Amino acid sequence: MTRVLVFGSGYIAGHVGTRLTRLGHGVVLGSRRRPHTPETRGLRWLPVDVADPHQVRTVVDAVRPDAVVAAHGPSDITWCEADPAGATAVHAAGARHVVAALAGRTARTVLISTDNVFPGHADSCTESDATAPANAYGRAKSAAEDAYLAGGDALVLRVSLVYGWDRAGLRPNFFTTCAERLGVGAPVAVPDEHWNTPVLIDDVAAWTTALLDSPHTGVVHLGGPRRLSRVQWARHIALGYGVDPELVTAVPQGDTAYACRPRNACLHSERAAHLPELRGLEPVDVYTADAALIAAPTAHHPSIPRAASPAPDTPAAFDASAVFGRDQS
Repeated sequence: MTRVLVFGSGYIAGHVGTRLTRLGHGVVLGSRRRPHTPETRGLRWLPVDVADPHQVRTVVDAVRPDAVVAAHGPSDITWCEADPAGATAVHAAGARHVVAALAGRTARTVLISTDNVFPGHADSCTESDATAPANAYGRAKSAAEDAYLAGGDALVLRVSLVYGWDRAGLRPNFFTTCAERLGVGAPVAVPDEHWNTPVLIDDVAAWTTALLDSPHTGVVHLGGPRRLSRVQWARHIALGYGVDPELVTAVPQGDTAYACRPRNACLHSERAAHLPELRGLEPVDVYTADAALIAAPTAHHPSIPRAASPAPDTPAAFDASAVFGRDQS
């Protein structure tokens, strides 16, 4: 890889872009909104709405990527459920626009997908299990998977619940929300009987980068090694802060914003152990990561090197030739 275009500028996109940059690749984020989180600081950016095929083609022509990571949102499952047409326009139609813009190019693509493509009946799902999306977000992502896989050199990486410090995001993830409240002794209400295999953001970035530079196609699952309920997880976070785990109250999932989520949002993999690119990248256990994150609240997980001092923000739109040079193919 040399030039990587990342569609998206959120939590996952920022961490993937930062890891790729550390490895020496030229990275551009493409999204509707200017990135503003710590993990995107210093990364180059171009404005693009994936729902607009002209904008997608324009940014692809400008960057001329060797590889593409599709991590565009919105990932707000509640919003998608309220606006399924909007979710389809961004995820499914957006995927078709990216595939069309890449036609004729030799650009490897990895789509970051979701456990919501499954109904949640089984305790955990693997790559060979049949999909049956639980909600509008899952349906839109499933259609995006089909579009990318039909487009050629593409791989779908389905991830389970992603966590890590995310204080600056539009919707801080479950770990961050619980840690910030429990850390000051405030109570939290958590949906009961909602099961996940949480995966650390650093592991998502590591797997995405490794698979982007591999020949494998199809689907790969990334879930953490521990299956647990959100109540169990939140109470473990409370113990990490030395506060009463009874501050965590279990409430019916149907009475919360999680009502449209599958009861079991858990993934495991039949393929990962057989992919040499993933050796040494086994996902960290959530309890181990909790302790490290609580102990170092301003740092990434210690298994991931810290980034160098970030460069100043780039302009809203920039000349792609300044990044890669006009004479590069």
